[in-house]
Amino acid sequence: MNFRQSLAAAWQKNNSLLCVGLDPDPAKFPAHLQGRDDAIFEFCKSIVDATADLVCSFKPQIAYFAARRAEDQLEALIAHIHERHPGIPVVLDSKRGDIGSTAEQYAVEAFERFGADAVTINPYMGKDSVEPYLAYPDKGVILLCRTSNPGGSDLQFLEIGNSGGEKLFERVARLVATEWNTTGQCALVVGATFPAEIARVRELTGDLPLLVPGIGAQGGDIEATVKAGKTADGTGLMINSSRAILYAGKGEDFAAAARRVALETRDAINRYR
Repeated sequence: MNFRQSLAAAWQKNNSLLCVGLDPDPAKFPAHLQGRDDAIFEFCKSIVDATADLVCSFKPQIAYFAARRAEDQLEALIAHIHERHPGIPVVLDSKRGDIGSTAEQYAVEAFERFGADAVTINPYMGKDSVEPYLAYPDKGVILLCRTSNPGGSDLQFLEIGNSGGEKLFERVARLVATEWNTTGQCALVVGATFPAEIARVRELTGDLPLLVPGIGAQGGDIEATVKAGKTADGTGLMINSSRAILYAGKGEDFAAAARRVALETRDAINRYR
C-alpha cells in the first residue's frame, strides 16, 4: 500500500486519529536507561510497542536523533516499526527544503536510508523543491502550511498582493491541493493552536490529510481541532502529541504510563469525530 492507503487503513483499524511524535530527550529518560549506548532506540521502541494499536502514525523528529549521533538508532527504530507493527505509517519529521540535486538527496535520506513512509518538507522554495519527493509514488509528502508556533504568523498570515486578501498559508494550501498534488501524495501541516485556520485549510483542500501538531504540551484544543479539521467520514487528520505521551512516566513503567495517556488522548479525539 502507498502512504495514503496505509494511513486510511490505520485510521480504521485502530479507530484513531492520534499520531505519536517521537522526540527522544535522554535527559528526560528513566534512570534505568541513562548512560546506555542504545538508550534512544530502547526508549522509543518501548513507546512504540506500548502505543502501536492506539495510533494512526508515528512521527520521529530527526533532530533529536542527529544531535546525538543516533541516526543509526533512528534507522533501527523505523525498521522495528515496519517489522513489528506493519501498516502503521512513519512520518519522518525533517522539514527539509531545497532544490535540485540537494532535494534529491534529502528524498534519498528520508525514503531510502531511513525507510520513512512520509516526510515533512518546507514549500518556501516552490514546486521544483517538492518534485524530487514526488518521484517516490508510494510515499507521502507533507508540506508546512500553517504551523503551530506563534512566529508562524510572521510570514504565513501575510496577505499576498493583488490577491483579494488571500493569506500566504491559504495560497500554499490551494497550490498543494491542486497544482502540486498531481500524484495524490501530498498532505499539509496545520497547527492545532489555530483552529480557524484548520477549518479554512480544510475548506480549500477537500479531503487532503492534515498533520496537526500542537495538542498536549503546546495547549491546542482537541475539540476545536477535530471539529475544524475532520473530513465528512470523521478522518482526515493525524493529530500529533509528543511530550505529553513520551514523558508521562518517569520510572521503569514509563511505557505503560505513555500508553495510558495515548489511550486517553485517542479517546478524547474520538469524542468529537
